Amino acid sequence: MAIIATGKPCYLEFDMEQNITYTGKRSSSYADIRMAADKNGKMLGLEYDFIYDHGAYSEWGDCLAFRGNSYIGAGYGIDRIRGKVSAVCTNHAYGTAFRSWGSPQALFCSECIVDELAHKVKMDPLEFRYLNVYRPGDTTPTGATPEVYPWPEMLDYLRPRYQKAVAEAKAKSTDEVKYGVGIALANYGVGADFADFSEAWVELLPDGVAVYNTWQDHGQGSDMGTLTIIHEALKPLGIKLDQIKLVMNDTGRCPDSGCSAASRGQVFIGNAMIDACEKMMEAMKKDDGSYRTYEEMVKDGKELRYVGSFASGQYCTMIDKDTAQCNPTMQYMYGVIMTELAVDMKTGKVQVNAMSMTADCGIIINKSVVDGQMLGGMVQGVGFALTEDFLDPKVHNTLVKCGFPTILESPDEMEVIYFESPRETGPFGASGVGELPLSSPHASILNAIDHACGVRIRELPALPEKILAGIKKSEAR
Repeated sequence: MAIIATGKPCYLEFDMEQNITYTGKRSSSYADIRMAADKNGKMLGLEYDFIYDHGAYSEWGDCLAFRGNSYIGAGYGIDRIRGKVSAVCTNHAYGTAFRSWGSPQALFCSECIVDELAHKVKMDPLEFRYLNVYRPGDTTPTGATPEVYPWPEMLDYLRPRYQKAVAEAKAKSTDEVKYGVGIALANYGVGADFADFSEAWVELLPDGVAVYNTWQDHGQGSDMGTLTIIHEALKPLGIKLDQIKLVMNDTGRCPDSGCSAASRGQVFIGNAMIDACEKMMEAMKKDDGSYRTYEEMVKDGKELRYVGSFASGQYCTMIDKDTAQCNPTMQYMYGVIMTELAVDMKTGKVQVNAMSMTADCGIIINKSVVDGQMLGGMVQGVGFALTEDFLDPKVHNTLVKCGFPTILESPDEMEVIYFESPRETGPFGASGVGELPLSSPHASILNAIDHACGVRIRELPALPEKILAGIKKSEAR
């Protein structure tokens, strides 16, 4: 309305309190869940009733509910699953998409109950997972066949590190401070469910090329992703980095590449850019295998701008109304997160000392950018697990009051180990990245707390008073 009234560009500026109070939040969730295994540790079944509190508006609530069904129990070959996910409207803050949309709530309940079931069958949590993770013949909770099976190899790699950390935790623990180690599987799909599409353009210039897309950047490194993929795709032409002009996110000049969400940018926009580059190089190719120059393209009346596109619908299947089975996405990201922490037995305060993650995001296109995504996501998980809250907007109206983790709460030791399984549907074998590391670090932290002091927290955040109450309850038995 302001734009119509003034005829000028306008924007709405919030201060921090307004931003926190007025904007949507990740939908909270409530779960009743149970899981069964035989005496040898083989998972037999999973049953759950799961509710997302989606706040005042229903927008995307159906998709969110589908994500719940996609990720509760994800990672394990479970033959029998019966579950219901509901997205309900309440008078709470409206639910919006946030990093790892839907997955952190679902994996929190299933990755925590996996630890509890491991204890019931008297198995180590890592070995229990190793026995049950996806192998050829297993399917996802929606009945889809995983495109790769990296978890057994990841757990094999982590095993000596994990065993060493568990032994050190036991050796270091005292009556005042208990140390613990926890793990959790991480998992997230790439792209919007069922059908997704991107478009990108490449234009030949006298001194290089221009690439046009709307890969919106909110911290993930879209410009570097664009530059790297175009440079690789045009290697036969010998195009140098400084000859690539980026024209991004100007909706008056660029095509619709889709949203920067669902870890889709690298895969969908990347594939669209490669498609445009291949079309341009095909037009530039001469009979002798060499390539036309810009001047020769103009002289021969060749087009200078080429449209590239990529769609996922051909790889996916819709929900079967009788079985509820489907293949919603063409590829996933996989990981295992391990947390080492200390619990102060007098105060209940937790200090996360180290986090490590094995991650399979396909072929790594730019390691520095991927490292930033992984490390940042795990640190976000620390706040998610231990401090962040938005219960009362009159109280939680600054970053400090909302429990934003500082450098003091962040672990000093962090490491990411990559397992690069090429994806047939990814650009140069790559998959997505951004949402994998925040899908389950909070679950690994809660599992580590239980390992340290025997207190199982089932409601986030795991504030010191909750942990201390659990310690006192345990001591009173």
